[in-house]
Amino acid sequence: MNATTNSLNLLGWAAGLLLMVIGVLNLFLVHPVPGIAYFLLSLLFFPPANALLKRRFDFSIPVVVKIILFVVIMMFTLGVSDLGDMLDKW
Repeated sequence: MNATTNSLNLLGWAAGLLLMVIGVLNLFLVHPVPGIAYFLLSLLFFPPANALLKRRFDFSIPVVVKIILFVVIMMFTLGVSDLGDMLDKW
């Protein structure tokens, strides 16, 4: 593996873990539905999930799409979600 692959794997793990934490916070602090949605979306970012998609369906999500999806999810979380409002009041 080269340095680019290692750094993309590390970023994938970090983004997946961050979204999973947001999902757990939504699950307990806001409502179960967005918590489950964030949890399921976080699975798309983990490198083993990408390898599973590639092996099973011969399809993987491009890195650019993952970056755009991550930015949109974070903007939604901090901008218009109830969790963002709770963090602002904290």
